[in-house]
Amino acid sequence: MLLVVDIGNTNITIGIYHDDQLIGNYRLTTWFKRTSDEYGFMILNFLMSSKVTPEQIHDVIISSVVPKIMHSFTNSIRKYLNKEPILVGPGIKTGISIKTENPKKVGADRIVDLAGCYYNYGGNALVIDFGTATTFDYISDEGVFKYGVTAPGIGISAEALSSHCAKLPEIEIKKPSSILATETITSMQAGLVYGYIGSVEYIIQKFKEELHLDDMLVIATGGLGKMISQHTDMIDIYDRDLTFKGLKIIYERNKS
Repeated sequence: MLLVVDIGNTNITIGIYHDDQLIGNYRLTTWFKRTSDEYGFMILNFLMSSKVTPEQIHDVIISSVVPKIMHSFTNSIRKYLNKEPILVGPGIKTGISIKTENPKKVGADRIVDLAGCYYNYGGNALVIDFGTATTFDYISDEGVFKYGVTAPGIGISAEALSSHCAKLPEIEIKKPSSILATETITSMQAGLVYGYIGSVEYIIQKFKEELHLDDMLVIATGGLGKMISQHTDMIDIYDRDLTFKGLKIIYERNKS
């Protein structure tokens, strides 16, 4: 079995593959001060809940955009699973050609998502990952990544609204049934969600216009991607497990 791990700024997501089947999917909060033992105990609990023993995990692959926790997390893999994890980074085979101005600055999470998209859905596609930040990355038919956009995530936008306006409360991120809000909470939710959907649609449209690609496939992933994709016809596919799929593909390209 293969353990796939994506370490993001807000959450760490962990998946377990048995051959080609994802049999476990777990999420924990990214916190800088956890020790390797704390991470180890959590991983063991995840395995136990999926009825998997540590000995059944034959390899581990990790994508991370949070360098501060990598020492503790990788040591937990070595100590509790007795495996040397594969890290997505410079020198690893991804099957994606990165042609940005500074390829070394491209986040591992973006490369993993693009691999998951390209080898499951093909190229000429825009991958939108709704995470702490929302990223829009275009992959060509030839597997080339050259163009990307980074925007504040909807969670950051909600937090900024309440933290910078003294009389505005924290709110649940959900779409009201109507934009015609009559009180503070729904007015904030309407502005946040309807406004965010509008900005997403505009960025997608600009990609299509400037690349002259009306037939571009648009794929969404990430925690809040499902909610956004349900309320726009400009997103073709929502794939919750796209990052896990990308990690598995990259692992298979490097396991030899």
